Amino acid sequence: MMELRDRTAIVTGAGRGLGRSHALALAGLGAKVVVNDMSGENAENVADEIRAGGGEAIAFAGSVTDEGKVADMVADAMAAFGRIDILINNAGILRDKSFAKMDLDDFRTVVDVHLMGAVVCTKAVWEIMREQRHGRIVMTTSSSGLYGNFGQSNYGAAKMALVGLMQTLALEGEKYGIRVNCLAPTAATQMTQGVLSENALTRLSPDFVSEGLLALVGDEAPTRAILCAGAGYFARANITLTKGAWIGGGEGAAYKVVEAWDRIGDRSGDMVPDNCFAQSQQELAGAGVDTHASAAKG
Repeated sequence: MMELRDRTAIVTGAGRGLGRSHALALAGLGAKVVVNDMSGENAENVADEIRAGGGEAIAFAGSVTDEGKVADMVADAMAAFGRIDILINNAGILRDKSFAKMDLDDFRTVVDVHLMGAVVCTKAVWEIMREQRHGRIVMTTSSSGLYGNFGQSNYGAAKMALVGLMQTLALEGEKYGIRVNCLAPTAATQMTQGVLSENALTRLSPDFVSEGLLALVGDEAPTRAILCAGAGYFARANITLTKGAWIGGGEGAAYKVVEAWDRIGDRSGDMVPDNCFAQSQQELAGAGVDTHASAAKG
């Protein structure tokens, strides 16, 4: 059975809903938990729940977009527990409207909370985790970002940006024992009221999602994974690259791309690249160019 004893976790937006479920699940496995929320009362209530169950927790009220507050939260965590092992970037808001009707302030606000809030919190714990040579960071992405959803251009853009952040931080953190993953939850929370049917909401307990979260924070956690979770069902999402087709340049090349569209998009044999260079390596190899440094020197 996985245990998180001697581990400390920060969970943002943990005063209710999915964040609360995450905090309780982590505490249930022995982690010491910092419960963050905009509402101090809600954060304290969850911390009380954890303590009543025999766990250790402190509450911290503040926005994830406030760098000063986040720094204070991290300082409080270190003072109370001496280390920070797990960061769950869960805090979020909705400002749904079609793009044509959306105010740019609403776009910026959603991106600021979801994306920059995760950046601020991650930056605040990054050096601590590097020095410990151990860290587990989970970004909360969404099917709205991965696949799109009408009326959520701001939310979808922020959520897909978190995938890009995860991809790079996983590479940069690997040699320091820092593993970074994304969780794409489907759960009945305050943000989903009025979006899903009542029947669907009853089946989408946040607790089911938190069971998947636990696989992303243990000693054997993967890195660069996107885990989709809801109603007790789990799946992996991937950003893939097809084999494509070499068209060449010059006159008529644009028309050839159109003509070869089905071949370019053929999903058979597609791959999950290790990093961004896989695309250029595939393109150059398809053009018959040797990409090895020795060949370039020769």
